[in-house]
Amino acid sequence: MAYFDAASAAPLHPIARQALLAALDEGWADPARLYREGRRARVLLDAAREAAAEAVGCRADELVFTSSGTRAVHTGMAGALAGRRRVGRHLIVSAVEHSSVLHSAEAHEADGGSVTQVAVDRGGAVDPLAYGHALRADTALACLQSANHEVGTEQPVAAVAELCREAGVPLLVDAAQSLGWGPVDGDWSLLTASAHKWGGPSGVGLLVVRKGVRFAAQGPVDERESGRAPGFENIPAIVAAAASLRAVRAEAAEEAVRLRELTERIRARVPQAVPDVEVVGDPVHRLPGVVTFSCLYVDGEALLHELDREGFSVSSGSSCTSSTLTPSHVLRAMGVLSEGNVRVSLPTGVAEEDVERFLTVLPGAVAAVREKLGAPVASEVAREEDVLVVDSLGKRCPIPVIELAKVIGDVPVGGLVRVLSDDEAARLDIPAWCEMRDQEYVGEEPADQGTAYLIRRAS
Repeated sequence: MAYFDAASAAPLHPIARQALLAALDEGWADPARLYREGRRARVLLDAAREAAAEAVGCRADELVFTSSGTRAVHTGMAGALAGRRRVGRHLIVSAVEHSSVLHSAEAHEADGGSVTQVAVDRGGAVDPLAYGHALRADTALACLQSANHEVGTEQPVAAVAELCREAGVPLLVDAAQSLGWGPVDGDWSLLTASAHKWGGPSGVGLLVVRKGVRFAAQGPVDERESGRAPGFENIPAIVAAAASLRAVRAEAAEEAVRLRELTERIRARVPQAVPDVEVVGDPVHRLPGVVTFSCLYVDGEALLHELDREGFSVSSGSSCTSSTLTPSHVLRAMGVLSEGNVRVSLPTGVAEEDVERFLTVLPGAVAAVREKLGAPVASEVAREEDVLVVDSLGKRCPIPVIELAKVIGDVPVGGLVRVLSDDEAARLDIPAWCEMRDQEYVGEEPADQGTAYLIRRAS
């Protein structure tokens, strides 16, 4: 089985396994105690903190360990917002942040705060000037990920951090996807990360709060981890996390070159081998091992199952993988196709032969899924004056798009097709289909049921 989902969780690094087993014997005691076992545990914890801080590029007393990357985000955002409450309650986030950031933003807004969501371009990157324009006198905190978890696009953190510094606003960076590859550039104020993204054990997160940043930890006071991460430290896991971070950093420069070559191979050959594919994400400023593409007329969940049967573990950001009819918020913000979305995120050490086999298997897997969806229940097609109406109510994407593709040739150039759909994914996929097929997307309008999408035949 070829595991191609390292962006979700990287396989445990051999160094992490060794460190974990050793620390289980040496680091089980309470590091707050003064007897021998406690002192031994304290030495391991302090050494892990020093190693992690060196990798991040911060002081050891600025870094605390949390129970997860999500907990680090929630704690960091809540503490920074509370610490600057006298300034105001305005929060800035990008539209493609991890759900942990967006959920914290929703809670802040529900509690009376205000949130500005900065848009991204079609490659998934923010414009630093957009952050500058969003800054206000009452802005308490800005958040920006270092690299996107679904499409791999790297964000201009240093430029955004400079604008925030000039405005006196702290910037929290979610570095979960990038920290294993190197420190985050720029004058950021807070940083979060998660060990299982770089080959450490799950259940360990990092929260860094720079000296001078106003921070008021929320919740009951706890003496552990500077009062910012309550509960007994999981020292064996923390030791393993720090050891693996140091190990992957030592390999990062060489491995990044190799993985970039492999992902470039995928980016170039998938559109050649599979028709009607859109490769998404910034083509240059992206993580070394991540490549994401979307396939027209393909159900994402069906394609993932097909690839799983062929021996490949990949993930998807499409709506069809989440038991809902809502497209990925990242793909929606980018305005790209969500049908048949596949994210390939290669782990360190991946074999070139596995990538070649994936490129060999993929065309057949896509063709098999398309064949299954190629003969859907006949859509109800009618005409309203000079408009061809396709009734796709009750049908999940990509069926509405397939039915649109089948009838677009039945109207003259300049003619209109009206697609009725109650699948939220159609709001993203129909305009994306029009862009790929050089057809004109006119817009949407309310319908008695669902939404009507208007498409003008342009060619």
